[in-house]
Amino acid sequence: MSRAPVRRDPWTELRAFTPARLALGRSGASMPTDEVLRFGLAHAQARDAVHLPLDADSLEHALRALGVECLRARSAAPDRAAYLLRPDLGRRLHPDDTVALREAARARGSRPDLLLVVGDGLSSLAVQRNAAPLVASLLAAAEPGWTIGPVVIATQARVALGDDIGEAFGARFVAVLIGERPGLGSPDSLGVYLTADPRRGRMDAERNCLSNIREAGMDAATAARRLWWLCREARRQGGTGTGLHDASDERLPAPAADDPDAA
Repeated sequence: MSRAPVRRDPWTELRAFTPARLALGRSGASMPTDEVLRFGLAHAQARDAVHLPLDADSLEHALRALGVECLRARSAAPDRAAYLLRPDLGRRLHPDDTVALREAARARGSRPDLLLVVGDGLSSLAVQRNAAPLVASLLAAAEPGWTIGPVVIATQARVALGDDIGEAFGARFVAVLIGERPGLGSPDSLGVYLTADPRRGRMDAERNCLSNIREAGMDAATAARRLWWLCREARRQGGTGTGLHDASDERLPAPAADDPDAA
């Protein structure tokens, strides 16, 4: 009797508990063909997530349908190639947009407690799929007494671009919703970075991050609850960053069983 072409891995049962690439089996000295093809597909999806331009018009349409004001902004990176080669350009606001946002802030006449910036980052796919649902959940769970500024849609954006935008509005806090670097199997992961008193020169250690916000990771309702918890604690403690420990898992009440967003 001939032997099976693919040798089964003894850890195969573990695949029921994780999407990680393990227990793939062997075919001779190589991986099975189907696993090689799946790896190639995941690699292609990750590359596409990085290079695919953000459809800012459809995103703005989805956000305006939620009843929020939207503004546009660009970083100093003139195109995607420059953005990838020069991360520093993605952290600085385009000079023309600096002027435009400051004028918009003056026209509003009030300093927002929380400003939302939606940036394409390293995965426009993550933003296209997850940004509007997260903004909807943030609005639904909004803290009493907090004023929320307009949503600024930013292209060729790095996390620190939110510092320039937040400074233009004089915001007390800025939350940057941004596409994370895609992994092999997670090309649509959205991250949120919260920074108190945003201004140019802020360091990454002065931020708090929520990661892996997507259908197969942290759902939008949970992310919104955790972000508002961080906002409350940051205001109470007087800042964000390494001094603010995210204890929301222990201190937030569990969602009610009949909560449609609890899943």
